[in-house]
Amino acid sequence: MADILSLSRARKAKARADKEQLAAENRVKFGRTKAEKQRDAAVRNLSEKRLDETRREE
Repeated sequence: MADILSLSRARKAKARADKEQLAAENRVKFGRTKAEKQRDAAVRNLSEKRLDETRREE
């Protein structure tokens, strides 16, 4: 005989698995490491500093 299966538990388990799959895809798509964020901030700060240095005073 086959095991009796609760459909509500199966449906909830499938929904959890789908959410986890979507979260994993988003981590790959949008996630950045701390080092990448720090590097981007440093580059941004350097470019702002250079822009301010070349600004002419009136």
